[in-house]
Amino acid sequence: MSPGIGLMKRRLPTEKEAVPVAISGIMSKYGVKSEDIKTLETKFDIDSGDWYVALGFGEKKAIVKMDSVQGTITEINEI
Repeated sequence: MSPGIGLMKRRLPTEKEAVPVAISGIMSKYGVKSEDIKTLETKFDIDSGDWYVALGFGEKKAIVKMDSVQGTITEINEI
């Protein structure tokens, strides 16, 4: 039996750690330079333990969903 999310140490505990992971995901998916990406909004969902980071680059915007325990990107949705 594995421990629940509340008992596991989070690899992305704060916004400061989550934003660079989201930026690197956008850089690799869209080939954008880091200086061209702006952080629009961040939100942490306490119930699921996921970070949501909204980023803007050029004329596009995307929301990056990340699992805070695994420290990985689970979804990138372009708006």
